[in-house]
Amino acid sequence: MRPHIFILIYFFFFPMTKGNVRPANMERITTPALAKKFIDEQIKELRSQIGDKNVLLALSGGVDSSVVAALLIKAVGKQLVSVHVNHGLLRKGEAEQVVRVFRDEMDANLVYVDATDRFLDKLAGVADPEQKRKIIGAEFIRVFEEEARKLQGISFLAQGTIYPDIVESGPVKSHHNVGGLPDDLQFELVEPIKLLYKDEVRVVGKELGLPDNMVFRQPFPGPGLGVRCTGAITRDRLEALRESDAILREEFAKNGLEGKVWQYFTIVPDYKSTGVKNNQRSWDWPVIIRAVNTRDAMTATIEEIPYPLLHHITQRIINEVPGVNRVLYDLTPKPTGTIEWE
Repeated sequence: MRPHIFILIYFFFFPMTKGNVRPANMERITTPALAKKFIDEQIKELRSQIGDKNVLLALSGGVDSSVVAALLIKAVGKQLVSVHVNHGLLRKGEAEQVVRVFRDEMDANLVYVDATDRFLDKLAGVADPEQKRKIIGAEFIRVFEEEARKLQGISFLAQGTIYPDIVESGPVKSHHNVGGLPDDLQFELVEPIKLLYKDEVRVVGKELGLPDNMVFRQPFPGPGLGVRCTGAITRDRLEALRESDAILREEFAKNGLEGKVWQYFTIVPDYKSTGVKNNQRSWDWPVIIRAVNTRDAMTATIEEIPYPLLHHITQRIINEVPGVNRVLYDLTPKPTGTIEWE
């Protein structure tokens, strides 16, 4: 699953009109020089399209929305208003990174909304994964609408649409971006990377100066950690998930697996097992490690993590993460198991 702005229950469809078809002679962006050429062209086009008006962007911190934000900052500066909604289901440090990169380093006009309590209260007691997705999507629309209504003079809505979104949209697969806003909040769309493939977006992001861990961010589901904290989400189990995931990512980075493994994360399921900690019986959660490689996400193979590293990660998790007494490694390929557990 690729990292969209957020998975929502409202959809845009992209007919294959002339403006949405990648020209056959369009050169693939593979080098910094080609990326710079694209950036220079887009800055001119964006300034022509937007003029002196203002643009609104839902900024998740994923590569697509981040590249769009960086492009627009170069083109129109403070005319871009980026809204980052923290729904409490992000990985450790992600919300802080968005604020640091865009507000502090790029001097962006960034609106940060901490809606953690709002989302987690709505999700309390909800165990069904599809219902959790719907709640997260609908609540995001409400938060974004509330923030949009506070702003004056917004004429454009920027989106991180990329070319696979357009190609795959239609009666079989709908593309989900920030749709579903009420009629009085409809804006003209700004989609500067809509003719690019994901690999090209990353090259452009590097040339724009975005940090590697943002440009090469691994796929992350729209509902975030909400579908990795299986069953009804609790705050303590969500924190155990966030901390164990941070340990896994840190160790993969230190041991040369970052960038080699397509996707890797932890799951903390809604059940406990008996264990022994500090010479006493414990009744705690397991942490499940998932690490897969794939070309298209339709099938996936398991990464063979060296045992000494797996053992080291296990020791760190059971010693550093409260409420955990067991670590498992999911060896199931796709099929039969999907990459995500929910």
